Amino acid sequence: MDNIDGKQARRTGQSSGLGELFDHGIDSLNWASPKGVFTALVPCLPMFFSTWETYHTHTLYLGYFNGPTEGLILACTFMSLSGYYGPQIWTQPMTDFIDRPDIFGHYSVVDIWIPIILGTFFVAHLPACVINVIRARRANNLPVATVFLEWTPMAVFVTSIGSWLYSPYSTIMRENHLVLFCLTMSFVFGRMTTKIILAHLTRQPFPYWTIMLLPLIGGAILGNLPRAGLPAVTASAEVWYLRAYFVFAVLVYFRWAILVINSICGYLGINCLTITEKPAPGQTSGKAQTDTGMSSSHRPTKKRKLVARDD
Repeated sequence: MDNIDGKQARRTGQSSGLGELFDHGIDSLNWASPKGVFTALVPCLPMFFSTWETYHTHTLYLGYFNGPTEGLILACTFMSLSGYYGPQIWTQPMTDFIDRPDIFGHYSVVDIWIPIILGTFFVAHLPACVINVIRARRANNLPVATVFLEWTPMAVFVTSIGSWLYSPYSTIMRENHLVLFCLTMSFVFGRMTTKIILAHLTRQPFPYWTIMLLPLIGGAILGNLPRAGLPAVTASAEVWYLRAYFVFAVLVYFRWAILVINSICGYLGINCLTITEKPAPGQTSGKAQTDTGMSSSHRPTKKRKLVARDD
């Protein structure tokens, strides 16, 4: 379904910039998972870099092996196997499934899981994103080196999460608050990527910052206070900080989402989550579309007044 929603929008004459923002904004929230912090974090990487790539190339590239199709199939397969065989399947030796001790030795499924998903990202995804961005920048006679500074928000996001959760003084994982943490991070990450999408649609400068990263940096500092010679925060104080962060993230995210959706709907004269009886403004039919899924009138070159500049 994630691969055909754009085709359906174009067919019914409902394609618009709001659809792109809504589609990929929801995808950004979908990473939250209690299956482990590493497994929950890694899907953020391809989502961020694909959004970064689209910002520069104005095209969302999906390879022969991609998240909306093969990625979801694999995720459903792994979840089904875990549900049928139980969570112990992840700690079973690989030789129980493939009788090749010369290759797998005493490694379990979870031992090779991290190298597999990291290898998939760094080999099959990231290089293509970088190459496409470099080509797009050179085609427009723009400097290339400066675009790598745009990885800063993701670097802050990843570093802060690792510093907080993997600190020996943090109790988030030991006290089993990982689900709450992942839910909070889903809104933080969703805000990061949707700001990039909106900047792309409205031809605004790349957004290096969101206020929702500030409490994450604060959590990383709180989780490592003893390294600076200060007393560690109590488990109760840390979890209440996380709960407050969750409430803050939800309020900020939905306030911003409502503001942006209302602005786009008012600007384009369209409805949200409603199929009108006539094509959206500028669309004569479902076929009169560009390859990027947006009609020419919905290209973002004339939407400079649309941006919410709260942070």
